[in-house]
Amino acid sequence: MKKKAVVSVINDLVTDQRVNKTCMLLSDMGWEVLLIGRKLKNSPPMDERPYKFRRMKLIFESGPLFYLEYQLRLFLILLFKNYQIYFSNDLDTLLPNYIKAKLTGKPVIYDAHEYFTGVPELEAHPIKQKIWKMLEKRLLPGVNQFITVNESIASLYQKDYGVSSIIIRNIPPLKDKKSHGRKALGLPVKMNIIILQGSGINVNRGAEEMVEAMQYINNTLLLIIGGGDVINDLKIKVKELHLEKKVLFKSRIPYQQMMEYTAVADLGLSLDKGTNLNYLYSLPNKLFDYLHAGIPVLATPLPEIKKIIEKYQVGSFIPNHEPESIAETINDIFSKPEKIKKWKVNTQRLRKELNWKKESEKLRKLFSKYE
Repeated sequence: MKKKAVVSVINDLVTDQRVNKTCMLLSDMGWEVLLIGRKLKNSPPMDERPYKFRRMKLIFESGPLFYLEYQLRLFLILLFKNYQIYFSNDLDTLLPNYIKAKLTGKPVIYDAHEYFTGVPELEAHPIKQKIWKMLEKRLLPGVNQFITVNESIASLYQKDYGVSSIIIRNIPPLKDKKSHGRKALGLPVKMNIIILQGSGINVNRGAEEMVEAMQYINNTLLLIIGGGDVINDLKIKVKELHLEKKVLFKSRIPYQQMMEYTAVADLGLSLDKGTNLNYLYSLPNKLFDYLHAGIPVLATPLPEIKKIIEKYQVGSFIPNHEPESIAETINDIFSKPEKIKKWKVNTQRLRKELNWKKESEKLRKLFSKYE
């Protein structure tokens, strides 16, 4: 009989490539996998996958009652079935997995995708932050294996709780770049295209300043793909500044479809501000998505991002978040096509060295311990 693993995450599963890659690896190793998440009112449909998944429809979609409902529903699902591995993604799924794993004597593996208690939503609410911090302090030292996404965040957890971790970056698999081309995607053929993508286009991630910067950038389209809490504000700003022909929005779409758009862009944007620990030490998924698509990156010089861009020479940095300064930097980049060409060539070396096949060997070795 196949060994069974349950993987839990609090999002709607559709665009979470890190969790999907984890489930795919388990499935490839012969495990029977159940992935549990939730379904929102505006969640896109799921694509076909070689493992089972379940999306819970919850009464509440935010706030304390949402978290309470999710924890209870997840625990009830776990309670009546037994698994050989309980794989928890982020702190908001850990408690139900931890309790069931300890009750049955099975391992619980915890993957922290970010420095959870350092997210801006918690830093702005010290009481909520303290509650999550207490939970983390109680549970984290007791997990069987702790995984996180980069050296900086691993160091924060080591300092807080004395726990060591396996670092597994969220790097795409090495695939041929495919796209139907700009014309088929309804994009301008003769304009420069810069792209900002992701499911967390939120406050303090540079999107507002980037839209304002488009006033000063010629012959260029800003393509924004994804969702987040500033999207509506960005659309209002575009209308106020009469930038409808220079900024194009697309809502969240399946990953492979999104990457078709990424592949025809000229420059990818990662403009997060280091206003909280989570943003400061982040290594965004979109960074590797851009580079695997063969396009260079313009980024804020945050520590983990800076290491990648400087090591492989695949892009540049903004000096600050002033719209005029961002525009000046982008205009300068597009005035030097030879530099862009060199960056694009360098992305090919990066793809060969940094890809999921190599990165996932550490995860494969971990799962092999429980076979």
